Amino acid sequence: MSQEESKAHHPTPMLDELESGPWPSFVSGLKRLRDNADAQYAPMMNDLLGQLEHSYEERLGFWKGGTVSVFGYGGGVIPRFSEVADKYPASKEFHTLRVQPPAGMHYDTNVLRQLCDIWEKHGSGLIAFHGQSGDIMFQGCSSENVQPAFDELNEIGFDLGGAGPALRTSMSCVGHARCEMSCYDEVKAHRSVINEFLDEMHRPALPYKFKFKFSGCGNDCVNAIHRADFAVIGTWRDDMKVNQDEVKAYVGRVGRKYAIDHVIAMCPTRALSLNDDDTLDVDNKSCVRCMHCLNVMNKALAPGDDKGASILVGGKRALKVGDLMGTMLIPFVKLESDEDYENLVALARRMLDFFADNALEHERIGETIDRIGLPMFLEAMEIEPDPNMVNHPRTSCYVRTDDFTDEAEKYFERKAREAGLDVAAD
Repeated sequence: MSQEESKAHHPTPMLDELESGPWPSFVSGLKRLRDNADAQYAPMMNDLLGQLEHSYEERLGFWKGGTVSVFGYGGGVIPRFSEVADKYPASKEFHTLRVQPPAGMHYDTNVLRQLCDIWEKHGSGLIAFHGQSGDIMFQGCSSENVQPAFDELNEIGFDLGGAGPALRTSMSCVGHARCEMSCYDEVKAHRSVINEFLDEMHRPALPYKFKFKFSGCGNDCVNAIHRADFAVIGTWRDDMKVNQDEVKAYVGRVGRKYAIDHVIAMCPTRALSLNDDDTLDVDNKSCVRCMHCLNVMNKALAPGDDKGASILVGGKRALKVGDLMGTMLIPFVKLESDEDYENLVALARRMLDFFADNALEHERIGETIDRIGLPMFLEAMEIEPDPNMVNHPRTSCYVRTDDFTDEAEKYFERKAREAGLDVAAD
């Protein structure tokens, strides 16, 4: 790099400090893109660094929104216009394209190279895998390059994801492709739902954003339970499978004290106990599928054979009423046949319709449920209350039980009628 070229770079003393620590810094990546003098995006990245340094100095952000999209779409592009464009003209527009990844996030190296080539040609070269909604985030594009970039991405089979008050891009874990904990076909569930609701993603028409996430087991590798409005989390309803020979081998390898301290004592519901002969007893009725013991003793323990999923609703980060974990909606549903997946899509349709008709502007569905109450929501969704929506009290009781007897009688009467049995009159 010549001395003249070096002088053209904006001084960034505050950003330089971020490179001095022991960990890799995003500043180094931005500088590498800036210093690629032959690239069309080098001036943009130079001015981006200058504006970022200016923001650090002033302790203010200098980006504003607007409207940028591609033909036929209403979402998928996050517009960013600089408020200090006179000082940093090359980065006066720094839009982000949200692009849907393949379900399960499976890529080959050829596709990754194509994605990088397209963004080096039309954008800043800055890519994030993946955003909080699961998108491939192509960050840094001028308004005139948004359409050409999308056209080339579309040609290799990629589509824009959701942005704004719309259905957002969904996420699914790698699942049964390579994980022994998988309890259903996550990729099929993901694609079935998104293919059905693609229009809601491209053309924002909801009160606020809505997210689907699909995790194959209780490890919840895509954070569905607290980041998804509609979370599908794999589980099983029979007994956990135990290989006692492998249990003994594990205890023999790590020692009884280690096994007790790191497996038995870590069970949140005290469902595990180690016998004198180093075999394992499991109280399956108290198991909450936290997955800790299966992860630690992965050769000895495995999910049961009667696999399916739990469906939870309303998880979100802070907005109006603070963070919410998902509320159990369907304790267990089989996901094996085509009909099972069609039923999942039908439930998702009822949920989206309810959200569109009843939520207030800028309100997530978890906040809608908090506002109207869970009983009214269940009635609107035509879902019968089920005791399995709330686990029975275990070591610490946090629910009122004074009306459990009456509600249990109603539940058993309803189950008897569904089974075709006669129910005695009062």
